[in-house]
Order: sequence, then C-alpha cells, then structure tokens
Amino acid sequence: MPQSRVGSLAKLISENFRGVWVLLSETTNFLSRTQLLAQYEGQLREWRAILQSSHNNNELALTVKRELIELRKNLRFQGYDLSLGSQILSFDGFRNDACLREGFRRIVLFISDDGVYWLVGEDNHVTLSSFLEERMDQLRVRQIRERHYLWYLRRKNELVFSGSDTELKEDFERLKRIGEANPMLFLSSLKSLR
Repeated sequence: MPQSRVGSLAKLISENFRGVWVLLSETTNFLSRTQLLAQYEGQLREWRAILQSSHNNNELALTVKRELIELRKNLRFQGYDLSLGSQILSFDGFRNDACLREGFRRIVLFISDDGVYWLVGEDNHVTLSSFLEERMDQLRVRQIRERHYLWYLRRKNELVFSGSDTELKEDFERLKRIGEANPMLFLSSLKSLR
C-alpha cells in the first residue's frame, strides 16, 4: 500500500477517534447540567474507559459512537435539547439603567405551572410586565407562580441575568436557586432570546 494511503487512513482513524471523544464530552457536559447524570454516569465512565484503553481502535470507537448517538436520540425523543449543552446560565447581582451601555436589555420573566414566559423591550419593567400579563390572559395562562424584572445579556454561550430596581432581592435569590438547580429549564425556554 502506498505511503500516502497509509497516512490518509491513519489520519481518518485519528479524526474519527477524536470525534467520538468530542461527542462523549459534549454528552457528558449536557448530562452534568441535568438531573439525569446519576442515571447515565456509569455508562459514560464505561465509554471513557473503552476509549482510553482502545488506543485508536476504530472499531471500538465506532461502537461507542453508535451507542452515544442512540443515547442522544433517546434524550431528544424525551424532549431534551442537546444543543444547549455548551450554554451557561449565570446570575450577576443587580443593575440599573446605566447597564444599557454595557449591552444589557430589559426582560420580564414569568414562571407558570406550564412554562417560562418572557417579554423583552425598551419600555420600563412595569410596563413590560403589564404587556406580558395581557398576552398571558389572551393565552389563558392563569397560574403565574413567579414574576421577575431583570436585565439580561448574551455573551457567546452565556446568558447573564441581573436584577433590576423593580426586582426584590428575595425574588432574585429564589430565581437564582431555581436557575442553578435546573438551568436547562431557562435555557430551553429562552433559546430564541438574543
């Protein structure tokens, strides 16, 4: 076999092997941000051990890749959005109108029994809240458990929330606890937020 084909085959195997590691890392990262990690932790550890001990064995790498793809399909079928695995939700204190210069925007966020509703705009938080309440009345959403008056900023893969002057400190702390316990709830609901 000519040297160039041997080199190309070795490169292809190496790239496939590296791709499986990336897929495993992305899947692990996603699961670590959900309550599902404990359920899959043993399997993830087993796949990592197989890849570490296989030394570029393309057949083993392809087996692990197929199993990872199947797991990801099942997660999507259950309603999980794996594209959010690299997204970060963070909470960063309180801000005032001066944060507009930093790129922050106003958002009003309502949490109901059936999801997260939000409205972004240039109006003040109280006016935005009234608009969102009207919209929710039209949608016949009755049970609003939480109302939050926030500033937000998108930084690459990070969504930053800060409390506004209208947000009570206790409410912001409660939102932070909810968000840190289940960041995917907010990240999936706010996926289209730019």
